[in-house]
Amino acid sequence: MWHTILLALTCLPAANPESWPGFLGAGHSAIAPESIPLTWAPAEHVAWTTPLTGFGQSSPVIWNDRAYVSTIDGPMKDSLIVTAIALDDGRVLWQKSFPTSAPVENGTFVSRAAPTPVVDAERVYCFFEGGDVVAITHAGESVWQESLSKKYGKFDNVYGLAASPVQTEDRVIVLVDHFGESYITALSKADGKELWRTKRESRGSWTSPMLMTIDGEPQVICSSAGTIDGYSPTTGEQLWTHGGVGGNRICSPWSLGDGVFLVGSQTSREFPDEGVVKQSNFAMQVSRTEGKWTPKVSWRTETAVPSMASPMEHAGYAYWVNRQGVVYCLDAKTGEQKYAERIAQSPWATPLGLGDRIYFFGKDGLTTVLKAGPTFEKLAENQLWDPNIKPDQALIDKETDPKRKAGAAMHAKPEVMGIAAINGTLLIRTGKQLFCVRKPQ
Repeated sequence: MWHTILLALTCLPAANPESWPGFLGAGHSAIAPESIPLTWAPAEHVAWTTPLTGFGQSSPVIWNDRAYVSTIDGPMKDSLIVTAIALDDGRVLWQKSFPTSAPVENGTFVSRAAPTPVVDAERVYCFFEGGDVVAITHAGESVWQESLSKKYGKFDNVYGLAASPVQTEDRVIVLVDHFGESYITALSKADGKELWRTKRESRGSWTSPMLMTIDGEPQVICSSAGTIDGYSPTTGEQLWTHGGVGGNRICSPWSLGDGVFLVGSQTSREFPDEGVVKQSNFAMQVSRTEGKWTPKVSWRTETAVPSMASPMEHAGYAYWVNRQGVVYCLDAKTGEQKYAERIAQSPWATPLGLGDRIYFFGKDGLTTVLKAGPTFEKLAENQLWDPNIKPDQALIDKETDPKRKAGAAMHAKPEVMGIAAINGTLLIRTGKQLFCVRKPQ
């Protein structure tokens, strides 16, 4: 028993209250709600704006006094770029560029530095959709670089890869789901060497795994294109699986604690599994009886379907947001729907819950703040940039197919890709810029 407990403890990454160490952060309880503005005007509350080299769709990560952002650049995603930025004034402290090991055309309709890095007390670790994983110290020194595509083949996933890695104290865990050989693997933080690799069925998916503690033991939970699976971060053993899920290709699972988590699934033109999707938005409970792990659905919602943002929970209520910007609020314990109300913009970034507020980061720069709880109440709307900004015409003109040209026009203005927050600081990133929102000094 004590061996199991010690194993679980050593697998957990070190906590740091002044950090946002990976995709979706590390829990928001350490952030004082009043330290983040309720309302903001760019002239008063945007402390700084830093332009980024290249383009990226990942979220920023934070460790102590600096943020780290990943981007790619070049017509074939030739350069993989990691930038360290000072939180106090937005200065670029250093920038590292690596050549990609698997060049692929850089365009509007493919992932572009989509996986969010992870960061700990020693280093920042970045995974790029060409298959490269890099480790860099806080001083900007390169430690190691590994190419998964050279080892196991180039990725075949239509729109690229977007799965962000997760971390334990001594390893980085990467999920590679695509139409080729799919797998999940753990790399040593010390030298990038493979610690284990577990094969998975081939599938097209862009979801990120999440690390959760269930019955005292850490598990890596993967919700991806048909199944939900739990793996041991220590050995890579698949502990359990749940099939018959449809549309879970974008949203990541969200832990409610005690082995319960939310699952989000959606329909799309490429994967029209609408019938299954109606049964695939739910809360799942994983428990252990006589040494056997058992997953079961606690409750389902047939009305709430997400867009890009993962379902999330705050203060006892779960939230889904669909493509039209309709927010569904449900009781997190029972699944009872409390309301379904529309906000001005649908978010791609997962909402942020702080105190009695939920921040919904509309993809076109309008953040809507709702009162947390079972009653719909709008507290604020905050526009980060001029909504009349001119589109990037060059992005539109490079497309020749009418459908692709129309699609490019939809993405020719800045779009909110991801956020990160610590006490007193909220970072919001677009493909080419990083904004810092905070209360005036």
